Amino acid sequence: MVKLNIQTAELALREASESNPGAWADHSRFVAEACKNIASHCKDLSSEQAYIFGLLHDIGRYAGVSSERHLIDGYRYCMERGWEKAAQICISHAFMIQDIATSIGEFDVSDEDYLFMKEFVANAVYDDYDRLVQLCDALAMPTGFCLLEKRFVDVTIRYGVHTATIDRWKKILEIKEQFENQIGCSIYSLLPGIVENSFR
Repeated sequence: MVKLNIQTAELALREASESNPGAWADHSRFVAEACKNIASHCKDLSSEQAYIFGLLHDIGRYAGVSSERHLIDGYRYCMERGWEKAAQICISHAFMIQDIATSIGEFDVSDEDYLFMKEFVANAVYDDYDRLVQLCDALAMPTGFCLLEKRFVDVTIRYGVHTATIDRWKKILEIKEQFENQIGCSIYSLLPGIVENSFR
């Protein structure tokens, strides 16, 4: 069992990005920063834990280019090291709606792994760390922070429109509202370089 802290998480991401170089690693770093910044304003969350979970959410990409396989690869990577909550988030970050049918990716996994993920998603108990990573995953491009709508368009251009696309967007906007009610301000005010649209 490897102790999970900022140093081991940063080393894991560095080694993973060397194994499979790509924009995903920079995206993960911005997700981690967004998680840390928002968590620092939430009384029940640790900004350090949030940062770690953000760093590791896509760690399964160490195994190579894949679609939904990176979720279970990340889960196994973390479980092998005893990082149970990080392992959950490796899967849960893609399922803000707890139904495997809402996936926008391709299940490039075995039938056995698909059934495991289906049960896992349906039965996982989400907390604010799961929801925070789901939110921040939609606030970060590989080049920096962005408005949710920009990320929505980016992902949709790459993955296409699915039957669950609109419901996924609605769920992320709902999570955004939940966190803003907690912190008493716009999440965008905590992300450097982002200017929120104003309709007032």
